[in-house]
Amino acid sequence: MSAQPTASSRPGIGRRLWLWLPEKVDRRVVAAAWATLVVQIGIVGTGGLVRLTGSGLGCPTWPRCTDDSLIATPEMGIHGVIEFTNRALTFVLAIVAIVTFILILRMRRERRDLFWLALLVGLYIPVQAVLGGITVLTKLNPYVVGLHFFASVPLVAIAAALVCRVYAAPGPRERGVPRWYAITAHITSAVVLITVIVGILVTGSGPHAGDSAASRNGLDPEFMQHVHSWPAYATLALTVVLLIGAWRTQAARRLRLWVGLLLAVELLQIAVGLWQARLGLPIVLVNIHMVLAMMLVAAMTAVVMHLKLPAPATIAAAPADAAERARTPG
Repeated sequence: MSAQPTASSRPGIGRRLWLWLPEKVDRRVVAAAWATLVVQIGIVGTGGLVRLTGSGLGCPTWPRCTDDSLIATPEMGIHGVIEFTNRALTFVLAIVAIVTFILILRMRRERRDLFWLALLVGLYIPVQAVLGGITVLTKLNPYVVGLHFFASVPLVAIAAALVCRVYAAPGPRERGVPRWYAITAHITSAVVLITVIVGILVTGSGPHAGDSAASRNGLDPEFMQHVHSWPAYATLALTVVLLIGAWRTQAARRLRLWVGLLLAVELLQIAVGLWQARLGLPIVLVNIHMVLAMMLVAAMTAVVMHLKLPAPATIAAAPADAAERARTPG
């Protein structure tokens, strides 16, 4: 008869928590990676709502909401509530980033890619929060506000890369598409970046300043809308080339799916952009357009991440790894 473990022989809470953490990518890690991407895109939507409702100075100082209060007061009205709520969502981002990092911690040696991506997200969030504070302290300077929006681009890209990598086999990778295709994809990503930057300048010249007293960047908004369309249509044309090339070069199925998603986001983004311009930039459409810009960044990142495939040695080891995971409970 086997002896029952005594209280003194049982592992401590810290040890039990460590053993609970996954040694390999499982559903918890996948869910955390997707949650990271969703909240990073979502905060852009709530940040856009702050600007579009004129609530950018709803909390007139930072890091406190007022000189005497950490939170919005009833006297500050709806603008204070909107601005403070957006600030509070930063803690949601931080919690998701911490949970994701902890879930990956035990596999940090085998999955250094996931470890560093999760760490970058966690370290970048405070930088983004500080930039948000600077926008308030500069009374919504249009260029600082634009920088604050642009700072979400690398965060969303890193989060999208994290999602892609949790589905990928660990180990060395090599280019899985022709050289011309990889070059075209990287050119497309550069044009996407230009499109986003010009879009930020367009917004900085338009009517949605975040506050009635906030300054504008002085550019002609109508002319800037035309300038914004040039890289947008160039991105569309390049994406069509990528989609055709993905089928003609017999690229991986996932790459074709992500290029197709990229094209769909672009078409929707262009449709919303044209619609909002014709309707005089209504708040709802402008906010959707901002969120779609981050989805565009995420989809473009996914396309670039799928240009490489596991090296032959990694592919050969995959069946053995899968068999090992099947034998491992949990």
